[in-house]
Amino acid sequence: MRMSTPTKNKKIPMRQCVGCGQMNEKRLMYRVIRTQEGTYLLDKTGRKNGRGAYICPNEECLAKAIRSKGLERSFKMQIPKEVYMMLEEEMKNGHEE
Repeated sequence: MRMSTPTKNKKIPMRQCVGCGQMNEKRLMYRVIRTQEGTYLLDKTGRKNGRGAYICPNEECLAKAIRSKGLERSFKMQIPKEVYMMLEEEMKNGHEE
């Protein structure tokens, strides 16, 4: 019988938050995507199609991303104010789940 070795290390994907700049595990972060149609979504699964930027799932990091224009740098374009309001609302709703 073959036994599995518990010392086998899997590489954990890391991403940098556009707000605080900290590296964190990909699965613990939200992904903001821009679809081909030009809409912005908060992708909690990290699997939707589109260009993405990662942000920690808290409102402080979103506020820092707004101040530092982190999303604008990631997407290389101006982000409408409505997108930030939608992201803030989705993050608030995400904490209640």
